[in-house]
Amino acid sequence: MTTTSIDTLRSEVAALIVEALNLDVQPQDIDPQAPLYGDGLGLDSIDMLEIALVVSKRFGFQLKSDNENNQQIFASLQALTEHIAAHRTQ
Repeated sequence: MTTTSIDTLRSEVAALIVEALNLDVQPQDIDPQAPLYGDGLGLDSIDMLEIALVVSKRFGFQLKSDNENNQQIFASLQALTEHIAAHRTQ
């Protein structure tokens, strides 16, 4: 995937997160490297489930709660975007 398309996908994922969780932040203001969980955006496990649901609907693959790699997948906006880029079906 080219840098431009990863940047575009990251913007789309950020917008999905903001919309799904009604966050009081602009998608472009989310630091791609900042943690999504805890200190970064301050999201919790319920938020992660909501993100997994909207990602599954939008990109056509399941993010399962029992995936042993979830900590890495949801580590940051960048990590989530790279995972989506590698696994998306739509």
